[in-house]
Amino acid sequence: MMLMINGQPFHTPEDCSSMADLLALPQWRRAMVIVELNGAVLNSRQYDGTALTEGDCIEMVQVVGGG
Repeated sequence: MMLMINGQPFHTPEDCSSMADLLALPQWRRAMVIVELNGAVLNSRQYDGTALTEGDCIEMVQVVGGG
């Protein structure tokens, strides 16, 4: 499936069907991110139940700590 992530086309593996699956990929594993799917901000509790579909637009901002 093809998604738009942060304005760039991204082809997902066949078994990537939910936001949780996407965030489990090596690029985002262990990353603390804020996710917007098609204009709606998702709560992390929604990731498992949020299905992805062809052409979804996703914005992900990685949260970094500092002081």
